[in-house]
Order: sequence, then C-alpha cells, then structure tokens
Amino acid sequence: MRLLIASLAILPLTACTIAQSDATAPGPPAGTCHNEALGQFAGQPASQALGERMLRESGARTIRWVPKGSVVTMEFSFDRVTVLLDGNNKVERASCG
Repeated sequence: MRLLIASLAILPLTACTIAQSDATAPGPPAGTCHNEALGQFAGQPASQALGERMLRESGARTIRWVPKGSVVTMEFSFDRVTVLLDGNNKVERASCG
C-alpha cells in the first residue's frame, strides 16, 4: 500500500518534467504577418495594387485600411496587416495585427 501511495505521489512531478524542445516546437501558423517589410510603404498612396504588395511582402492574409480619425478595435489578428492612413489617403504606418 505504501508503494502505491508513493508511486501516485510522484506521478504529478513526472508530468512537470516533460518539455518540448525548440527543435520540435511548431512554427507560426500559415499566413502569419511579418512587420519587417512594412516600413517601405510609408508615404505611398493607398490603392488596391499597394494593398496586394503589402500582403505579399508581409505574408498576411488580410488587410485593414484605417482612414485618419477612424476608430478600430484593439484585438490582435496574426494574419492581418493594419494600415493607418493620413488625411491625404497615404500610408502613415503599417503593422501586423
């Protein structure tokens, strides 16, 4: 009986020692946006062609255009690029999310 109780007491501790190495960790989901290439679009006029380039360069699946003074939700979406526009409809800033 003591052996059974001791075995059961150790069981939760063994679960804590199992860890996944970085080599087997899953990568980012397909369609994940990457910020690195988005800075080059600042100052350019918003257009469908520019949006397509931004999606291609960032790897994002969707784009959210935000005109100056607009209100947007703050939820993060890993597959979206958000483009803030100035009063002249030019890209002020673009970032993932």
